Amino acid sequence: MSIESAITYFIAIFIFAITPGPGIFALISRGMSSGFSACIPLAAGMTLGDLIYLTLACYGLATLAEHWNEVFTVIRIVGAIYLIYLGWKMWTAPIHLADIPKDTTLGSVKGFVQGFLISSSNPKVILFYIAFLPTFIDLTQMTQSDIVLIAVLTLTALMLGLLLISAGVSTARKAFRSHKAMRTLNQSAGSLMILAGVYLATKS
Repeated sequence: MSIESAITYFIAIFIFAITPGPGIFALISRGMSSGFSACIPLAAGMTLGDLIYLTLACYGLATLAEHWNEVFTVIRIVGAIYLIYLGWKMWTAPIHLADIPKDTTLGSVKGFVQGFLISSSNPKVILFYIAFLPTFIDLTQMTQSDIVLIAVLTLTALMLGLLLISAGVSTARKAFRSHKAMRTLNQSAGSLMILAGVYLATKS
């Protein structure tokens, strides 16, 4: 992969990362309810799911999406139910202003799993990479070094895009300090989470 191709690929993946979808909705929701630090594990989980599909695409396993269709369907439904459940919890959660900045390890684990489910539940991602990668490199001639470079570029571009969105949402969140404002914020975040879950469950 040439330097020009690498730069172009990085920019394209960055744009892909910030394109609205279930992952972005979930990220915005988590940033609104828990702040920037809580978005990091969610973004990491989403990125890991994409990297797995990218690796499969690089090794030419395009038939995975077709052969494992039932598995992907189960993962998608589980992920959707989980998102809707989290949205409902946000709607009904009591407001404790003193606890708003805090985050826990358990929350981080849940966020990571949530992000991974969102990304891994969409087998079309591998088809995207298979259709996308040949624009920048010949998959039949790709070396291990090329795969590593592509993975690093993808990891960096995805995390950069997702964390920039998280930072913006978290900055806006600081304006909400009162009990009433936080209630509105939580309900808005919960609504986004539920919408993300519904979208994930109904998309083909």
